[in-house]
Amino acid sequence: MKELFTTGEAADICRVSQQTIIRCFDSGRLEGFRVPGSRFRRIPRLNLIKFMRENNIPLDNIESGKKKILIVDDDAEIVELMADVLIRDGRFEIKTASSGYEAGISTQQFRPDLILLDYMLPDINGNVVCQTIRKNPEFENTKIIIVSGVVKQDEIDQLLKSGAEDFIKKPFNIIDLTNKITAVLETK
Repeated sequence: MKELFTTGEAADICRVSQQTIIRCFDSGRLEGFRVPGSRFRRIPRLNLIKFMRENNIPLDNIESGKKKILIVDDDAEIVELMADVLIRDGRFEIKTASSGYEAGISTQQFRPDLILLDYMLPDINGNVVCQTIRKNPEFENTKIIIVSGVVKQDEIDQLLKSGAEDFIKKPFNIIDLTNKITAVLETK
């Protein structure tokens, strides 16, 4: 279990920007220390937990160590299949949503590391969701993989420009899906 965190690691755990963590550290709201002879800051685990409790930040990210994935798709069978496979994998904590509206609420509350996003939702399309998430600095570290069966190459290119990290076509191979998820989560 990790006992000391950099400001970047603390930002990922708290789901805020690194600048926010630095400001809280520099103002004394988040206690830690500077590495002697450098400008680097370090935050002990207990201090980070105390800070998270004081600011009503859920502790599940520091406690479980599992990556959070939000599955957004209006096809209940696809959602059930993806959720089942990812839960059984054991490395992920899963939440689901069936519309853009639900996805927005879940993103705010659950603060996923990755969103598996259906391109064609009943109330909104993937480009709008990507752009909305990318405009919010709170979610700068949230990764997005678009999942769809009806997207043309120019639409895929536009989705990648809108902020998605990757694309997977339906029907998909479960092994390919988990490999893409793992690869996207490992990139910074």
